[in-house]
Amino acid sequence: MSVFRTGVLILTSPLSALSVRLAPILASASKIVQETLYVHLQPGLLLTGPSQPSSTYIPATSDLCNLISRLYSDADRHSHLDVRLLLTNVRNQQPPQSPEQQQVVSVQNLSHPPEVVLTDFQSSDGGQYNPVKQQLERYATNCYSCQPDLVSVLLYPDYGPAPPSEASLTHSPLQTHSHVVVGGTFDRLHNAHKILLSVCCLLADTRLLIGLAHKQLLDNKTLKELIEPYEQRVEKLSQFLVDVKPSLLYDIVPISDPYGPSITDPDLKCIVVSEETQKGGLSVNRKRQENELCELAIHEIKLVKDARHAENEEEKISSSSFRNRLLGTLLRPLKVNSSIPARPYVIGLTGGSGSGKSSIAKRLEDLGAAVIDCDTLGHQCYKPGGPAYEQVINEFGSDILCTDGTIDRKAMGSKVFADKDQLKKLTDIVWPAIAMLAKKAMEEAASKGISVCVLDAAVLLEAGWNNMVHEVWTVIIPEKEAVMRVMNRDGISEEHAKKRLSNQMSNSQRVQLSDVILCTIWEPEVTQKQIQKAWDLLQQRINQESDHPNKSPVFKSRF
Repeated sequence: MSVFRTGVLILTSPLSALSVRLAPILASASKIVQETLYVHLQPGLLLTGPSQPSSTYIPATSDLCNLISRLYSDADRHSHLDVRLLLTNVRNQQPPQSPEQQQVVSVQNLSHPPEVVLTDFQSSDGGQYNPVKQQLERYATNCYSCQPDLVSVLLYPDYGPAPPSEASLTHSPLQTHSHVVVGGTFDRLHNAHKILLSVCCLLADTRLLIGLAHKQLLDNKTLKELIEPYEQRVEKLSQFLVDVKPSLLYDIVPISDPYGPSITDPDLKCIVVSEETQKGGLSVNRKRQENELCELAIHEIKLVKDARHAENEEEKISSSSFRNRLLGTLLRPLKVNSSIPARPYVIGLTGGSGSGKSSIAKRLEDLGAAVIDCDTLGHQCYKPGGPAYEQVINEFGSDILCTDGTIDRKAMGSKVFADKDQLKKLTDIVWPAIAMLAKKAMEEAASKGISVCVLDAAVLLEAGWNNMVHEVWTVIIPEKEAVMRVMNRDGISEEHAKKRLSNQMSNSQRVQLSDVILCTIWEPEVTQKQIQKAWDLLQQRINQESDHPNKSPVFKSRF
């Protein structure tokens, strides 16, 4: 069976039967579609007979909300799929009685036009010219903006034993509202987000206002440095929402406090919350009362369990778990550094004070890497006869020398650390000297047949040494934890620890220049698993390059 990037799945089974059929249907579809899978509920759609099948409206009910939750929960087992349930044929109000009035006739423009259309409609004829397949293709091209040469596939999933009975849906209509509000970070849009947003779309008749967390509202988030930029989150949200229900007005605004416009917008009628943010909805209503605005109806969504969560991750599907899973993986496609030898493969390891960089270097050494410690090389540069010794004395004077002729690092520090110009003079001398020694160490490693070197350097990025390595790996921890570690390690005050960290490149700045991110905030065994994952993925990249030595490989990120 051919594999396609994008597809649309037309589900013709009765809605009452779908809850038990969704998992096997999605499992079958996941083998055919690699990336984006649109799903459209068309219960009772007839793909046999001479007449052209057409989409019909289905009512918006609480049972439909439950089915949406089930669909996205089942979809979470297929992490490569971006599943999007189309709601264009769901009507909030009582639908017209005439079949002609119920038909949906407009063609929907999808952000990822399908290459294949799939269905659960059962047909005994599996041939290429099956009239059901031909009807399916005509139907799809009449309803969606599809790729040319659309292919049709009839799915025959194994549903297993039939359930004891298929209870009919209650058809209890949803109470809808003209203007609905919801808030969140919506980082790395996942299936729990999609449940929340889809229900919001069902509840809203006119407008959905989304408060998107920004700036200081992100400060306490786990691995906040890996949160997607605001603009990127807006783009992904907008694309999903317009795909799902293009008839609504979407208003996405940045919020830097927990309330945003939810307590000032007089048009709002309903707020959608999760189980864990239900108290926030009550707080919004208290603020609205203070502002002499009407209270909002509160619609609560249940949390969705994450079947793949690790021991240091939340049990629910959450963005923080997705960011956690980024650790040790490539953040973005690698750019091949053709200016340095292919071997040894050099990892530039960096991180701020207290980040745990040195412990990571030791773990990598235990896995077989040769570690080049730039702190040690720096000491060699300052020694009498070292590559920077004479230049430093000529620049800063003999009063920085100890009685034995060695450079007094404290005396040197007092001269340069309070004066940026003096500090730059020093680094302009020392950093090139350290780089020269590092290159020699790499050459020695290559002569010994060592395949991977780790250049352990706190100032790797500041010094521009990232042009000497194949990949940059950065170790990050939250600032509060870094302050505590530096205080305990060096016996200094909180004020001095914060000042030291503030003089360094920030985590966010480092992440922007890095290929792989690591974090040592959790227990040592969790860190070890993280390093092992990073090492195993590194070996895969190296082996991939070895298999194609005449090509310039582009290593892709996992997310």
